[in-house]
Amino acid sequence: MEDTLPKLLVANARRFKDRAALREKEYGIWQTLSWEAYLERVRYFSLGLISLGLEPEDKVAIIGDNRPEWVIAELATQAAGGISMGIYQDSIATEVQYLVDFCDARFVVAEDQEQVDKLLEVWDRLPKVQKIIYYDPRGLRNYTEPFLLYFPEVEAMGRRYERGHPNLFARNVEKTRPDHVAIFSTTSGTTGKPKLAMLTHNNLISMARNLMKVDPMYPEDEYLSFLPLAWIGEQMMTVSSGLVVGFTVNFPEEPETVRENLREIGPQVMFSPPRIWENLVSEVQVKIEDTTPLKRKLFEWAMRVGYAMADTRFEKKAPPRSLRWKYRVADWLIFSPIKDKLGLRRIRRCYTGGAALGPDVFRFFHALGVNLKQIYGQTEISGISVLHRDGDIKFQTVGLPLPETEVRIADNGEILSRSAAVFVGYYKNPEATAETLKDGWLHSGDAGYFDEDGHLVVIDRAKDVMTLHDGTKFSPQFIENKLKFSPYIREAVVFGGDWPFVTAMINIDYENVGKWAEKHQIPYTTYTDLSQKGEVYRLIREHVQRANADLPPAARIRRFLLLHKELHADDAELTRTRKVRRRYIAERYADLISALYSEADSVQVETTITYQDGRTATIKTRLRIETLEEAEALTPGSRQTKVPVS
Repeated sequence: MEDTLPKLLVANARRFKDRAALREKEYGIWQTLSWEAYLERVRYFSLGLISLGLEPEDKVAIIGDNRPEWVIAELATQAAGGISMGIYQDSIATEVQYLVDFCDARFVVAEDQEQVDKLLEVWDRLPKVQKIIYYDPRGLRNYTEPFLLYFPEVEAMGRRYERGHPNLFARNVEKTRPDHVAIFSTTSGTTGKPKLAMLTHNNLISMARNLMKVDPMYPEDEYLSFLPLAWIGEQMMTVSSGLVVGFTVNFPEEPETVRENLREIGPQVMFSPPRIWENLVSEVQVKIEDTTPLKRKLFEWAMRVGYAMADTRFEKKAPPRSLRWKYRVADWLIFSPIKDKLGLRRIRRCYTGGAALGPDVFRFFHALGVNLKQIYGQTEISGISVLHRDGDIKFQTVGLPLPETEVRIADNGEILSRSAAVFVGYYKNPEATAETLKDGWLHSGDAGYFDEDGHLVVIDRAKDVMTLHDGTKFSPQFIENKLKFSPYIREAVVFGGDWPFVTAMINIDYENVGKWAEKHQIPYTTYTDLSQKGEVYRLIREHVQRANADLPPAARIRRFLLLHKELHADDAELTRTRKVRRRYIAERYADLISALYSEADSVQVETTITYQDGRTATIKTRLRIETLEEAEALTPGSRQTKVPVS
């Protein structure tokens, strides 16, 4: 029985042999690694680590972009009885130091010079680490530190070690057990430092097998792995599902070439967090605005047809013949070329998870004919517990529980889950474990309810659901998603729970607003300068009004300001998965929030920002505050959307 990830790898190598397991684009050419070669590299790297002193239950940290070496190192560690932990590649040196030291890593596998430099910067605070192993040697030729090793050198050590220890790798793999911890997966850290969720082989494999019962994938399928492998969502697909099914995992040449590589590969399945889907919508919207009037008219007609078809399917009705014919024409003229440009032409289904996706974005992709489905889960349940079914998609819900998964709503409205995929606890944090895991039930911290069809509706984080002075409860995340449907709004943070009305701090999308400014001959120098232009405020005001038109009066935004800087993970304002750290932002920008609820029409701000190399800078400027008096009244002819409430 293949009940651990290394055992699945051995079985796949035996079953698929020379078929493609991993594929990476290097120097413009796709390089293929067969299942047999994949196993061989895992075997030698595992034995190399053992020759360096790796013992069962030792930890290996991995940081870098998605490459074959990442998953090779992960499986090699597990085959030796160790535990791997991924670190987001854009983490700053202090974050890397904290995670590497906290997890007690004895070895760190780092991609390149950038990641090695971060480790060297904090080396004196990493007393437990014995070796740093890198797999991209560019720029590292003159580094003489004795603890640095090149990835192929470790594989060569493994080859030599095997001569004196034949069959050791096979025996080690056989010793792995489903209840052994396979990985430490970092939580999002929205309320503080990330915790390390301990996930076993059984957690990860049972999740993947239950997912396949709902949405089967096949060995012939292609998948592009481009999201951070430190994220549980990518572990869910690239590692767990990849090994359970045996499909080919492709790695992009560089992060900047993902879109081009996506079109080349044409995957059948794609999984991305909301920010990716929001960015794709923004790209289409901006390009349509820049096209000819005739093409714009055709697009607008096609989208009306697409929305009509999507809404008909959401309602589970048969579309009339006239709508089917119109949709075929719209698909041929507009939708298929757009899907081809986005790399979605061969897509069988897409997933979004990690945070709520706005209903406008959801409807947009279904209008194009993209089978986009919402999933719900947490790191602590191996990534997924609830999923939309084909033909039963409701964009305001996250679908139905996976097979062998129980979900219930506690008396206080909190979502609880129980399945074989639920983690065994947080590493070195028994208090948090006891708070989150009670009698086998995972306490999510999310508020939700089941609708009349048994679909789960997730309102927001329970602690983030706000109550206005008139008693109206609302989800700030829902309103934020409405705002982010605009191609000119990158991020938004909504306030209102302790105040008499709703306000927002907004980040403009620098690239899209910059293009808009150039088109309208508006000069600017920096992000701060552009964000405070009167013309930009008028542009964003229009889009805030559009979002307000769909909201009930009490939940409409009355005042907003455009932030002078982008919210960033390096400043601890966002998590590495781009979730807003609402509590931290409320503390850091308390003066701005107070100004939003005052009579002032502007506020002076002085902020310290942190660059990726650790340097800091101070920004001083005056921010304008925009008031929308008409938010108090219902916009005639608007289509109100119900804000999820508990």
